[in-house]
Amino acid sequence: MGMPRDILGLQARLAMADLLSKTESALGHSNPMNRIRVKICGVTCESDARAAIAAGADALGFNTWVGSKRFLDLKKAGSWISELPAFVCRVALCVNASEEEVKQIASLPFIDLLQFHGDESREGCRKFAKSGKAFVRAVRVGGEKDLEGLDQWGTQNVLLDTAVSGSYGGTGTPLDCELALRAMERYPMLSLTLAGGLNPENVGGVVRRLRPFAVDVASGVEIEPGRKDVGKMRAFVGAAHAAFEGGNSG
Repeated sequence: MGMPRDILGLQARLAMADLLSKTESALGHSNPMNRIRVKICGVTCESDARAAIAAGADALGFNTWVGSKRFLDLKKAGSWISELPAFVCRVALCVNASEEEVKQIASLPFIDLLQFHGDESREGCRKFAKSGKAFVRAVRVGGEKDLEGLDQWGTQNVLLDTAVSGSYGGTGTPLDCELALRAMERYPMLSLTLAGGLNPENVGGVVRRLRPFAVDVASGVEIEPGRKDVGKMRAFVGAAHAAFEGGNSG
């Protein structure tokens, strides 16, 4: 009969989760394993998930917030998410979910990481950190004041997204690179992921200049909200890798 797939792939998924979220040794602007990571967020179907993986994505994001145009019911999608290749990190994005909902999502065997992308408090995030489940805290950045306390969320894994009133990401509005640079200089101990308005045309410049731990894209590789463009995903991953590797050789 063999071992069940979820057991067989457990070590592999934990290894990838460790790379993407538990980078305790990351110092300065150095990037562990000397490469850029790419997360494709807002995946809503198996075909897009597998296309993203084929394009070279390290992680996939599934939006559990019912108010999102990219909402995915994890209970219904669990069967195909469970069958994705073991070395791809599967991230559940939560927006202002209740404590019970968060516990339920965190307990799903096919979810490796949680990403808090709403108005969750520092206290709440630090409390969740005690559960031992890896997570990323997304912080909406619109000015210098939003950089305060980035190291006080209970995790070293912070995602910077553009602050847009009434929105919780996925708007396509570009992140202020100057603010991102100041965050990296101010918090060298954090593993920072950059999001907000990235696409195949501009991700290379951002990676060359800032050399973040990872980049995250949703709308920049879509045909429409919730449906991905295979060509754009390939171009995005390729541009990010080329820019990072070009910086290494320079």
